[in-house]
Amino acid sequence: MFRNFYIVLFLFLSINSLTQEPVTWSTSVKDNGSGNFTFITKAEVSENWRLYALTLPEGGALPTEFNFVDESIFESFSKVNEPNPITKFDPIFQIEQSYYTNEVVFYQDVKIKDSFSGDIIEQELVYQVCDDRVCLFRDLNLEFSLTSTGFLDIKSFDYSNVSSDLIVDFKNKDLILNSVDTKSQNLLTNRLNILLLGLIGGFLALLTPCVFPMIPLTVSFFSSKKKNGKLYSLTYGAFIIIIYISLSIPFYFLESINPEILNQISTSPILNFLFFIIFIVFALSLFGLFDFTLPSSWTTSADSKSNLYTGLFSTFFMALTLVLVSFSCTGPILGTLLVGSISNEGGAIDLTYGMLGFGIALSIPFTLLAFFPNFISKLPKSGSWTNSIKVVLGFIELALAFKFLSNVDLIQEWGILKREVFIIIWVVILVLCGLYLFKQSNKKVNSHLLFGLIFIISGIIMSTGIPNNSTVKLSILSGLLPPEFYSIYNSENDCPLGLDCFKDFDEGLKISKELNKPMLIDFTGWACANCRRVEENTWSDPEIFDYLNNDVVLISLYVDDRSLLKDKNIITLRDQYGNSKNLETIGQKWSAFQTLNFNINSQPYYVLVSPNLEILNTPIQYVDTETYRTWITSGLSNYNLK
Repeated sequence: MFRNFYIVLFLFLSINSLTQEPVTWSTSVKDNGSGNFTFITKAEVSENWRLYALTLPEGGALPTEFNFVDESIFESFSKVNEPNPITKFDPIFQIEQSYYTNEVVFYQDVKIKDSFSGDIIEQELVYQVCDDRVCLFRDLNLEFSLTSTGFLDIKSFDYSNVSSDLIVDFKNKDLILNSVDTKSQNLLTNRLNILLLGLIGGFLALLTPCVFPMIPLTVSFFSSKKKNGKLYSLTYGAFIIIIYISLSIPFYFLESINPEILNQISTSPILNFLFFIIFIVFALSLFGLFDFTLPSSWTTSADSKSNLYTGLFSTFFMALTLVLVSFSCTGPILGTLLVGSISNEGGAIDLTYGMLGFGIALSIPFTLLAFFPNFISKLPKSGSWTNSIKVVLGFIELALAFKFLSNVDLIQEWGILKREVFIIIWVVILVLCGLYLFKQSNKKVNSHLLFGLIFIISGIIMSTGIPNNSTVKLSILSGLLPPEFYSIYNSENDCPLGLDCFKDFDEGLKISKELNKPMLIDFTGWACANCRRVEENTWSDPEIFDYLNNDVVLISLYVDDRSLLKDKNIITLRDQYGNSKNLETIGQKWSAFQTLNFNINSQPYYVLVSPNLEILNTPIQYVDTETYRTWITSGLSNYNLK
């Protein structure tokens, strides 16, 4: 069932489709006098999408449905009137369906009781929208203003125009504007790291049985061409790079402008569980249980065109043939880059950097060896070792899969994959990988035996982090492992490094005023890898730890905490048009708090604030230990000078 890459691509496209809103809704009210109104709802449907009618036969799409939140305020109301829909064969449901495209307007006549004194009437809308590839289900609240004129837009909520108790009167807000730049300062470093990971992935792909045997054959072909052979080898390598970069282009069109969507993707338990399943599939493929294969007609067509054309056209189709033929080995590696970019803040541009690195690494031997053909004889011969590398990559994919499952466990607070349990799973994977390489060594002292020993020793070292109060911190794996306080052993609290921390801003502010200490507001997340790196590598620095333990009130606000707020604490944000959004979870509350007050929604994000709400210095994000030490020292100095 996993033989066709289209299935995986479909999943990825579906994930990105979750970030799209193919239908834009707006409402209007016509006052007919004596408490009689006509409610008008307009839907603007994006190109190639279908919004389904209110009445549909069984076995097809979900019909569009309107329901008032409180029917008791009406003396009467009619059914929703809809125009005549299009009725045609639907490729998704394989039957005739009634639907709308472009723009559609619904009408409903109502008579409101004299006792009703409000201005806003809410109506729940449930609908399904499809294109020829995927279907989306949506539900939202429509609001009809009895006093406004014109249409009110109903769309993804924008925090830019709201008034709420969540907005705090922080002083020195001009410092917040500077904090946005700290994010961009890290972008180049992050993208260079992604480029490096792409290079590593490409070099590993070179050593797989799908690619390595093709190196001498391809290089010999270019070397045999006495005229322009080296030029063709250069263009061959360039075309490989261009083809891989082009794979990232569609994802630029799928990105959403929703300011919270990147955070939603990385912290969504559903998407993290989907990534876990995908990585398990990748691992099983690399273990040889099945292959990811593209349609053979693609490979045959590309190969035939490389023979049909001459010059650059022929070279391009040769490069395309290599990409297609090697896909059964490179597919899982490319999938890892793809998932990494989707769950990373950089989005499509990160994927481009990763694909650039992958393409460069894969093209280097085909290009360089054409200039130095004598080195071909020094290449090792293809053999079982190339398959061993493929299987080792499978073990790596298996280990990474549990990182995404750990994110789900942390966000949902299941308490299943505690830190020590996670370490045990990785230790078992490392040891099994080492034993596999031992088996392949045929009892000879060779690279299989050496690398098998490295994996087993790594597993043994990692296992030293399992006992309670272990002095081995495994800091190199910070961000991959669950936090230290998420442990099977009893701990004093659930704060990083055993520090005293508050999970509520108002509570922390109260203690800050009582102790006359500044607050360190820590916007963090259970699934935030960089948050764990700062906590375990930077906060553990003795000087910084002393500041956190003695000189500040630490307030850690988890933006992906799915715990429900109590009914009385549910917050409704309303923008200038009357549109509303309910914040029902603790994480939604603190995510909105960060966005409203600091105009940023990425984590980690650190703000030093005095008890009288004065921001002490420029807030920062993920930085190295020395920069963090300088930042917290200067902030505390500014406070002491007040």
